[in-house]
Amino acid sequence: MSPTAFPAGPEHGHVTFLGAGPGDPGLLTLRAVEALSHADVLVAEHEVLDVIRTHARQGVSVVPTEAVYSPDALPGAPQLTVVDGASTPAVAPAPAQDAAHLVMEAARGGRRVVRAVAGDPGLDTDAAEEMLACAAAGVPFEVVPGVAAATGVPAYAGVPLRDAHGADVRFVDARTASDRCWTEVGASDGTVVVSTSLDSVAAAAAELVSAGRKPDTPLTVTVAGTTTRQRTWTATLGTIAQTLKQAKVLPSPDGGRPVIAVVGERSAARRDQLSWFESKPLFGWKVLVPRTKEQAASLSDQLRSYGAVPHEVPTIAVEPPRTPQQMERAVKGLVTGRYEWIAFTSVNAVKAVREKFEEYGLDARAFAGIKVAAVGEQTANALIAFGVKPDLVPSGEQSAAGLLEDWPPYDPVFDPIDRVFLPRADIATETLVAGLIELGWEVDDVTAYRTVRASPPPADTREAIKGGGFDAVLFTSSSTVRNLVGIAGKPHNVTVIACIGPATAKTAEEHGLRVDVMAPEPSVHKLAEALATFGMKRRTSALEAGDPVTRPSERRPGARRRRTTT
Repeated sequence: MSPTAFPAGPEHGHVTFLGAGPGDPGLLTLRAVEALSHADVLVAEHEVLDVIRTHARQGVSVVPTEAVYSPDALPGAPQLTVVDGASTPAVAPAPAQDAAHLVMEAARGGRRVVRAVAGDPGLDTDAAEEMLACAAAGVPFEVVPGVAAATGVPAYAGVPLRDAHGADVRFVDARTASDRCWTEVGASDGTVVVSTSLDSVAAAAAELVSAGRKPDTPLTVTVAGTTTRQRTWTATLGTIAQTLKQAKVLPSPDGGRPVIAVVGERSAARRDQLSWFESKPLFGWKVLVPRTKEQAASLSDQLRSYGAVPHEVPTIAVEPPRTPQQMERAVKGLVTGRYEWIAFTSVNAVKAVREKFEEYGLDARAFAGIKVAAVGEQTANALIAFGVKPDLVPSGEQSAAGLLEDWPPYDPVFDPIDRVFLPRADIATETLVAGLIELGWEVDDVTAYRTVRASPPPADTREAIKGGGFDAVLFTSSSTVRNLVGIAGKPHNVTVIACIGPATAKTAEEHGLRVDVMAPEPSVHKLAEALATFGMKRRTSALEAGDPVTRPSERRPGARRRRTTT
């Protein structure tokens, strides 16, 4: 094996020093996303890799900087792992202090290297040293700024650093601050932003008091800023130690999690009105989304917008029909003019037909002359993505019954063909078939796919479900209730149960679950909205009662659960 794990290429590659921001992946800049999509190698700490890796291209090599050398390592050879791609030679991992060496080796191999750091690279001393090394070696590089933790975290905590009075703002890194630095900021009456650790924040407060700041000066302390684990405490320089003790913040063996503390009269005073992030209706809620993986994505995005942490657990697996001949005949009938209508009752039905089209070398043009119906908005969007604009989508309830409300009766004068192609699941109800027949249509009711129970989730997920580790679970059909209980067990009684409609709620109750939230109409997005409304009412009630705002999973063991349906 060669001394380097990077493939040979041009003598000099290119390095992008990229700021990954303080933790929220949504704070990556457009330029950062573009650079990541073209990178051959990512060099970063694990926590930064978690932020950036979703934007990397398939097959990118990943080098975590905090690894350590193994005893049989080849000198200078970094550990490479691969994101969604083929294998890459893997040798010994490299320690953090050799990040500059890793970057240089990758660049010399002609690779496009992204060296990502937390926050902004202009404030990272290691990045500065690595830039100098590139400059000395003649390796071209660029810098993509990121949101600095010192400014981004206070913004997410609802703590403005300046106001109309234009007070000075000083930034201090407590880990490297000298006595002279503390004296200067202590003598100032402006805002001080201190980067420190949770274990050391009280010591930093004491330094400021010793330097001249009054003990009753307000401050806010934010941990895990810009993420859904964010938590902020408000106190004074003199009381912060007691506040953290009462909050049961214990010393950590690794020296403490990084925090941003903002000290100043004006900054902390307005947090109650400006705390927009931690006051989201489902902030920090761990929500179980038991759906097929393809269907869970948009719902999970919506839950994140409410501050929740969605956890997708597939309960249904979609498989081809056992006998494909019926589906094959129906798709050929589409081309030969057998049908007047085709009705799609799910995204999976669209996917099944699309896959069969691709198998036969067909595309959306095969729908020419055929009227297309979709049971709801999501199914319609799947058709549009396929290149087909549906002719009929229910104007009211998005269900088979809603589709029948708008479906025209067969008219032999205006309808040259009286037949409807209905591709659907093997366990679908007969409502639509019976309704179409009643309207005078002939129906080819075809099994396009089968829904089967998915494999059980990992053991820790099963334990969280049964032990109350989830704050809420969204049930989008009766089958998701039955399958989740079957593969993972019954959710704990502190978990909020949200159901998409009466039939699903009835199934949940038959399984011994109490339904707290009901969607006002059978839509997954309305279900998420209903859960957010429930969460906001719960938060408001706690604040009005003077109680701390907690998540359902933080309730006392054995606490009685009130039934509240919205």
